[in-house]
Amino acid sequence: MTSSAVNQHREKRPAKLRRALWGAVALLLLAPLVAMQFTNEVNWTLADFVVFGCLLAITGLACELAVRKIHDQRWRIGALLVIAIGFLLAWAQGAVGIFG
Repeated sequence: MTSSAVNQHREKRPAKLRRALWGAVALLLLAPLVAMQFTNEVNWTLADFVVFGCLLAITGLACELAVRKIHDQRWRIGALLVIAIGFLLAWAQGAVGIFG
């Protein structure tokens, strides 16, 4: 395998990961909309969708930046875990106000 072929293979891997990441973001944003069709317990306003969309976009961009800039696999996984924990804490704070 030539170095050109290796570089092309390496470039395809982040593209697949990027598509999977943004697909997951879209599915997460659609989940409350679908739930609203089946139950009255989920009652989101436009503002809720905007805030959640911004939170997802910031998290997605942080994950994408980590994947692009961190080349050591262990550090990359650590950074993605920190980003995921930050997302979950921000989401929980917005949903139920766990801090204060």
